[in-house]
Amino acid sequence: MNTNEKVYNVLFLCTGNSARSILAEALLNRHGAGRFHAFSAGSQPAGRVNPFAMELLQGAGFPTGSLRSKNWDEFAVPGAPQLDFVFTVCDNAAAEVCPVWPGQPVTAHWGVPDPAAVQGTDELKRKAFRDTFITLERRVNLFVSLPIRSLDQLALTRHVTEIGQA
Repeated sequence: MNTNEKVYNVLFLCTGNSARSILAEALLNRHGAGRFHAFSAGSQPAGRVNPFAMELLQGAGFPTGSLRSKNWDEFAVPGAPQLDFVFTVCDNAAAEVCPVWPGQPVTAHWGVPDPAAVQGTDELKRKAFRDTFITLERRVNLFVSLPIRSLDQLALTRHVTEIGQA
């Protein structure tokens, strides 16, 4: 990577910040190959990362030491990273009034069913987390393949919105 190339800051939002947004953060930090710096947060953070999310990420060799459930207010204060993209990954967060993000980041909704809401055996829960991981990984890979530097704001918004429907 060219050291003069911009690194894009991306925030994934979900209400609890314990599963979907955490998975998306880990995926983009891996697949973004230094072009992206991903974060995650929630409007009402659960206070801990879901154990099934941690198990899945650790089993796939993802670093998990810095993953934590946190409030989105951390990203709306002076000194917080300037966000280039903000994606909601759960329907609740998409419908909530979000903080005003400085710099007018590109936003889109990438809704995914909540794997933490699945009832039943641990194997059913693990399957729900794997399915969510696969969906988010597909979207992250589509996102990192976009020619971001050559797209204007309107085209970029259209592309990231379409990815959320993939």
